Amino acid sequence: MNPKRILVVGAGHVGLYAALRLSKKLSSLEAEVIVVDPQPHMTYQPFLPEASAGNISPRHSVVPLRRELRRCTVVAGAVTRIEHARKVATVQPIAGPTREIAYDHVIVAPGSVSRTLPIPGLHENGIGFKTIGEAIYLRNHVLARLDLAAATSDPDVRRRELTFVFVGGGYAGIEALAEMEDMARDALRYYPELKPEDMRWVLVEATQRVLPEVDRDMGAYTVQQLLKRNMDIRLDTRLESCVDGIVKLSDGDSFPAGTIVWTAGVKPSPLLAKTDLPRGERGHLTCVPTLQLVDGDKVVEGAWSAGDCAAVPDLTKPPGAYCSPSAQHAVRQAARMADNIANVIRGREPVDYKHKHVGSVASLGLHKGVGQVYGIKVKGWPAWFMHRTYHMSRIPSFNRKVRVVVDWTLAFFLKREAVALGQLHEPREEFLEASAPVPARQG
Repeated sequence: MNPKRILVVGAGHVGLYAALRLSKKLSSLEAEVIVVDPQPHMTYQPFLPEASAGNISPRHSVVPLRRELRRCTVVAGAVTRIEHARKVATVQPIAGPTREIAYDHVIVAPGSVSRTLPIPGLHENGIGFKTIGEAIYLRNHVLARLDLAAATSDPDVRRRELTFVFVGGGYAGIEALAEMEDMARDALRYYPELKPEDMRWVLVEATQRVLPEVDRDMGAYTVQQLLKRNMDIRLDTRLESCVDGIVKLSDGDSFPAGTIVWTAGVKPSPLLAKTDLPRGERGHLTCVPTLQLVDGDKVVEGAWSAGDCAAVPDLTKPPGAYCSPSAQHAVRQAARMADNIANVIRGREPVDYKHKHVGSVASLGLHKGVGQVYGIKVKGWPAWFMHRTYHMSRIPSFNRKVRVVVDWTLAFFLKREAVALGQLHEPREEFLEASAPVPARQG
């Protein structure tokens, strides 16, 4: 028989895990798996705060696709259109003309992008926190603010450079804020010109609580811990403007800030609008519990999705509830989806995805954390240790697990590196200056 072609759009949590499982479950006579992604790696996003804070090497928080997916065909490029009526996807490689890839089954898993708002100045001054590049940039940017503040004698400039604003009180925002403050406070030992009180760390959250994934008392505990570290927590407050770095909040306060980090949620990838696949009111692909796409009451044969860009019914909750966009669900959905595709190819029935969310843990900096797992609430060092242990066990490949553990082990004996490598972001600037043509002498 002719092998079925399975096209995987996106190599995030869903795409990588699904492709890896399919390549192990199906022989080359049964299926050919093609993975398309513009990046050569999968980013394990729960490790972004630790990579940004220097607790682990940024390279150890990403998984190389070609190393892990040796039995798959990896195409470096972006899917720009999906025509499921023809079962064809249009791909723009990173170089060369566009091409069409026909398929029998498609896994649509491009993930999500930052959900921004039309706030004046945000486009020009905001920093995202969703990719490894943004994590590296934020680390260098924060450390560079310390250098700028230490070098100036102007109190207004120093106050501006040492004001760090994080917008969004979900897991991404809280972990990024806590880890970066922890790193900056640790770095101040090398800056005799600066004191911890000189820094101002501000969290802006539009709702009345942080960490909505855990109970209110755990969210309140998190706020208390951040307040003990002299952070400025603004709940029920919105960012209204940040033109020229001047932060204006809905509570009437206004102040200059050298760093504005946006972590206020995500939305499905814009790619979904360039497909003929069914979507819900919020733009997510509509799925049935088998992770097949559904148009009304009709299952769309050969189309599958999961993760951030999909609305997957949560069978552990009352009707109408959907699975949260977490790595915990994404990894398990990927495995169930891969098994279901294998079942369909082999003439069997797909099985419903059902998983009760076990809870969440968050790091609040080195040796500090908060979590709620199976209803049990944990705080401090145990929560931090649980956070590290869980995510170390989840990151794909033995190679990456070992490298992460080695990074953590060395951190017990060696001091954290606190140097900004800002030249990474404009590496040719010095060469361009040195190689610029010398103006001809007049006369």
